Amino acid sequence: MTIEQQSPTSVFGTVAELLRELVGDTDVLGIEITPKTTFHEDLQLESIDLVTFASILAEFFGADVNLAEFLAEKDLDDVIELRVGDIADYVAARLGERG
Repeated sequence: MTIEQQSPTSVFGTVAELLRELVGDTDVLGIEITPKTTFHEDLQLESIDLVTFASILAEFFGADVNLAEFLAEKDLDDVIELRVGDIADYVAARLGERG
């Protein structure tokens, strides 16, 4: 199966795994990454962490998965409330456009 053929559930799993690599051991943090997990409140990630995560996503999925562009369309409150599922949905949509 190519990256473009991944189901939304599979894309979420990949995004969550890449996020675990960024934040470290989520078990130690006492956090389970679900689609409703927030970047700011639950994972305590700052904007610089989102920039780093954007690079990780682009490296794994390709340059057309541009998280910075996705975030630029949102206001500050939307970015603060951003959930892992939102990113997974964005990635799945971008991959679907390729397929």
